Amino acid sequence: MASIRTVNWVPMVWVFSLASCVPDTGPEPGMDFDAEDTEWLVNHGDDAASRYAPLGQINRDNVAELEVAWYWESIDEELKERNEEAGRMGGSFWYEPTPLLVDGTLYTITGMGQIAAIHPGTGETLWSYDPKTWESGRPVNLGFIVRGISYWTDGERKRILIGSNDAFLISLDTETGEPDPVFGEAGRVDLTRDFDVMVEDRRAFLRGYGVNSPVTIIRDVAVVGASIRDTPTNRNVTPGWVRGYDVRTGELLWTFHTIPLPGEFGNDTWEDDSWRTAGATGVWPPMSGDEELGYVYLPVGTPSHNWYGGHRLGENLYANSLVCLDVETGEIVWYFQFVHHSVWDYDPPAAPNLIDITVDGREIKAVAQVTKQGFLFVFDRVTGEPVWPIGEQPVPPSDIEGERIHPTQPIPTKPAPFEPNGAFEENLIDFTPEL
Repeated sequence: MASIRTVNWVPMVWVFSLASCVPDTGPEPGMDFDAEDTEWLVNHGDDAASRYAPLGQINRDNVAELEVAWYWESIDEELKERNEEAGRMGGSFWYEPTPLLVDGTLYTITGMGQIAAIHPGTGETLWSYDPKTWESGRPVNLGFIVRGISYWTDGERKRILIGSNDAFLISLDTETGEPDPVFGEAGRVDLTRDFDVMVEDRRAFLRGYGVNSPVTIIRDVAVVGASIRDTPTNRNVTPGWVRGYDVRTGELLWTFHTIPLPGEFGNDTWEDDSWRTAGATGVWPPMSGDEELGYVYLPVGTPSHNWYGGHRLGENLYANSLVCLDVETGEIVWYFQFVHHSVWDYDPPAAPNLIDITVDGREIKAVAQVTKQGFLFVFDRVTGEPVWPIGEQPVPPSDIEGERIHPTQPIPTKPAPFEPNGAFEENLIDFTPEL
C-alpha cells in the first residue's frame, strides 16, 4: 500500500465495526445475507433518494465502541506514482461517492474516475478498472470530482454504469470489471456524438461537458445528466441536455433539451434567440425516479453565465427547475421553475426526494426539492400540483446595465424555510465591540 504523502490529502474509504460482533475475515463476496436490510444498490439509497437504511446493529448505546476495521486508500495514488502525466494533474482532493454494496461486494469510484470492487470484510481490492479519463486532461468545470456510480441487473446480467468526467457512458461486468462488449462500442458510449452542434471539432467544443453524478436507471433506461461550467468567459456555451440510453445496448432513446429548441415549449423564454448561445442548464446533482410511474425527476441547474443574464433575457426555461419526464419517451410530464431568469446560482443542489405523505386526510405521492435558499418545495409527483400554495413575491430590480431581473420569484408558503433567509444585525457575533 502506498504511503500517505504529507503534501496531499489522500481520499480513503474508512470502515468501522463493533469489535465484539464482527468476524475477523468479514463476509465473503456472494455469500448469503439479508439483502433487503444490507444491500445499498443506489447511490442515494434507492430510486426515491431516501438515503435511509433500516439497520439496527449500531445504535446510540454502542456507537462509542466502534473501531476501525480497515481502510482503503484511493487507487489514484498508485496511478499517479506509476504515470507521470497523471501525477502532474494532481488528482482529486475529494471523495464524494457513496459505495454500493451488491451481492456482498463493495463498488466505488475515485476522483480520477477509476472503478474498484472491494471485499467488505477486509478492504482488499478485488478488481479495478481505469477508463483513462485523466488522459483527456483535468476537467475544466470542477476538476476531478465524481459523485457516484450505478448498478443494474435484469436477473442474469449485472452491470456497473458510470458517467465519466470526459463524457463517456461506460458499462462494466460486476464480476470481472471488464467492459460489456455489447454496450456501445466495447462497453463505452461517446456522449458528445449525439449533440447537434455544427462545429469542426465537436470534442473540443464540448470539453466543458462531463458527467460527475451517478446515472439514474428507471425501467431499463439509463438517464444521463451533465456537469457544465456555468461561469465561462465566452458567450457560446455547451447546453446541458439530458439523454436516455438503453441500459443493455447503449442505444440513444431520447434527448430532452433543457434549453428548448425552436418549436418546443419554452423556447420563447429565451429572448433574442439567446437559446442559440446560452448553455449549461444541465442536471449536475443526482436525479430520482419512480419505477411504478415510469417517471424521472430532474433538478435542472443554472444557465450560463451564472451571475449575469443580460445576454439571455426572459424566464429561461427549464433552468432552475424541477422537471418530470416520462422515462420511456423523454416527453415532459410537468415542470416547476424555482427561479425565473437566474443570476444568483440558486439552482437545486440535491436529488428530489420521493415521499408518500398524508395532508388533511389525503394520501399524496409527493416529491420534495430542497433549494440553496433554504426552501422546500413539495409537489404531487404525478401531476406536479403544489401540495401547499406557492406565491410569486416581488423582488428588487437590477441596476446592472443590460440586466433585467424577473419582477417576481416563487416562495413556498409551507413548510417554513429550514435555514434563515437574509442577514440581520442580531445574528452577528461581535467579538470586537470597540470596532
